[in-house]
Amino acid sequence: MIRDATPADAAAIAAIWNPAIRDTAVTFNSAEKSLADIAAMIRDRQGAGHAFLVAEQDGTVAGFATYAQFRGGVGYARTMEHTILLAPAHHGAGLGRALMSAIEDHARAGGAISIFAGVSAENPAGRAFHARMGFETVAILQRVGFKFGRTMDLVLMQKFLR
Repeated sequence: MIRDATPADAAAIAAIWNPAIRDTAVTFNSAEKSLADIAAMIRDRQGAGHAFLVAEQDGTVAGFATYAQFRGGVGYARTMEHTILLAPAHHGAGLGRALMSAIEDHARAGGAISIFAGVSAENPAGRAFHARMGFETVAILQRVGFKFGRTMDLVLMQKFLR
């Protein structure tokens, strides 16, 4: 089941997000998210008219997806960027596809023209997922990320919603 996240979901979201931050190159960020950070992000995104959704399976939060404006300023108001993560035990069950479809529908209904994914070049599964969802690689930003003592490339993938 896909539903709107609430600040009460912050602990479950942190349990998915922080191991990805701490242990993988899926994100270049190395600062773990506090419960307050996540609760504020949920409120801020939803308050701005953007989605912050969770996928539940058997009453447990199995993943989340959110989006916001790609860059600041009114000139970018129709272009979004998203984040999507699933708990490892829930990969391959269709929840990622359901979350992605839900945020695309939400963004489209809000007037978005396109949505970006910034995917670590060291995340081939993430690139493959986005390609299956209709995203195309539009740029590779070389050595823009730094984590685990090395630089990493960022693959920008875009999907037009209209």
